[in-house]
Amino acid sequence: MEIIAIEKRSFEQMKLQFEAFTRQVKELCKDNETDEKWLGNEEVCRLLQISKRTLQYYRDTGKLPFSQINYKCYYKVPDVEKLINESTIKNG
Repeated sequence: MEIIAIEKRSFEQMKLQFEAFTRQVKELCKDNETDEKWLGNEEVCRLLQISKRTLQYYRDTGKLPFSQINYKCYYKVPDVEKLINESTIKNG
């Protein structure tokens, strides 16, 4: 393990710059915040009363848009609602 010593004044300057950088990142990220709710596979299957394989089919055919992080898929609530509305059989 290597130990590096710096002056206290230099350390304080670095600390202030890092804090300013952190504030900038938070400010930039604030513009992208959203209250949009996302659902996982299990929640969508339960809501739609479908199997995981059917959900996979909906993803593969583009019937249900999704986002993927690592191996987990997420779905926007409005997209699930749209699928429900499009699948509803209308009489008359």
